[in-house]
Amino acid sequence: MATYRIPDELLRNEELIKELEAIAKDSALLHGILFRTKESPNSSEVVNYAPFTLFPSPMPTVLFHQALELATHFNRLIDRVSQSPRFLEEALASTIKVDSFTSKLFSIYRQVQQEPQDMAIILCLNRSDYMIDHVDGKEALKQIEINTISASFGGLSSRTPNVHRHILKVAGLLEESKLILDNNPAAGLAKGLAKAWELYGSERAVVMFLVEDVERNIYDQRCVENELWARNIRVIRRRLEDVSRSGSLDQNKRLFVDGQEIAVVYFRSGYMPHHYKAEQSWEARLMMERSCAVKCPNISTHLTGTKKVQQELARPGVLESFFPDEPETVTQIRATFTGLYTLDMGEDGNQNVAMALAKPDQYVLKPQREGGGNNIYGDDLYRMLENLKDSTERTAYILMDKIQPRPTYNYICRKGDPLTLKMCLSELGGFGAYVRRGTEVVMNEYVGHLLRTKSVEHDDGGVVAGVAVLDNPLLI
Repeated sequence: MATYRIPDELLRNEELIKELEAIAKDSALLHGILFRTKESPNSSEVVNYAPFTLFPSPMPTVLFHQALELATHFNRLIDRVSQSPRFLEEALASTIKVDSFTSKLFSIYRQVQQEPQDMAIILCLNRSDYMIDHVDGKEALKQIEINTISASFGGLSSRTPNVHRHILKVAGLLEESKLILDNNPAAGLAKGLAKAWELYGSERAVVMFLVEDVERNIYDQRCVENELWARNIRVIRRRLEDVSRSGSLDQNKRLFVDGQEIAVVYFRSGYMPHHYKAEQSWEARLMMERSCAVKCPNISTHLTGTKKVQQELARPGVLESFFPDEPETVTQIRATFTGLYTLDMGEDGNQNVAMALAKPDQYVLKPQREGGGNNIYGDDLYRMLENLKDSTERTAYILMDKIQPRPTYNYICRKGDPLTLKMCLSELGGFGAYVRRGTEVVMNEYVGHLLRTKSVEHDDGGVVAGVAVLDNPLLI
């Protein structure tokens, strides 16, 4: 494959860039790459394009395919970890003492563990995120995290390839436009949901998207939702408060909400403390977990996605315990791990705190949270650890090596921001879909990718958080 590079003369051709900007924004709207506005976050009367890069970003072909091939391995790893009560108990023992949110989730997990369900249907829709680390002239794919709940942008990333193909054609880069990959995670995620619905075994039952009160990113969800409707699977959207108000279990533990039987609960909410507005919200979560409805994810899979579990899996010998007869699988997974360090009380934790305080710019402090905008860097990391170094509160976090990607030039299209040439960093996500019934693995697939890009001026990032934007890889 030919090496791809945006010509310098194109990048600095202000007249052409201005023309491409207008065309790109219209193309994004035309293809349904949409956000609700900050001013009217629950209204579809006024919408705008979701932020995106003007050009696709180059990515090494070998590393891209490495991420794809890992998806099915991580699907299996997540499932096996979620089935290991002893491991989860030990891994999260220190965290649940100081992190009230993780503690409440774990309390539900313990209650559900007392009510095992034979032949339970397990559905995992995951996204493993990576950056390319550049050290001593070498490139390596390194995992940032794995998302086991509400892994977003499978919908909108299904729409972005056509925008970048069009822009490259208009810019006179016809051959490069042919290199933009087809990508349809929405269809793959819906396939997993549909398979779980089918295994549930009731055509009358519905798939329930559990959603937030305020949802600017509704069109990403609608993409997956519409794939289900195309399969004649009914979908409803409800909040935790709705489940609390109108949800119930019958004697067979079937879940009903507003009188409708729920086959699958697809969590696009429930991963942040503010999603649980009252104790009744937690009771609703417990009710759903106790039900025979398929949960995506169930509570054990949700906990498997915590940063503390990520750190524990990097310990020597742990991966081998989950893949005892697959040394090659262990090698492939471990190759993506960067340095992950415990902050538990004791000698190891003390040494790791001292290490981070000595060189704070080389590490990231990560709490047990999803959704972007939570990690702590640089001077803030130093101040936080200096304050917490002798406190058990530090065990609510883990420490990770800061990945050092190589920046590239691009333009970022975002409402209200002037279009200027920026140095940017990209993050690749690989979507996996996994379905198991009892001991039978029914589906284990890679179903698509997501590329997000941000300006180098930002450390943490997320599209909804207003930092990263949607992108496409152009393999080199």
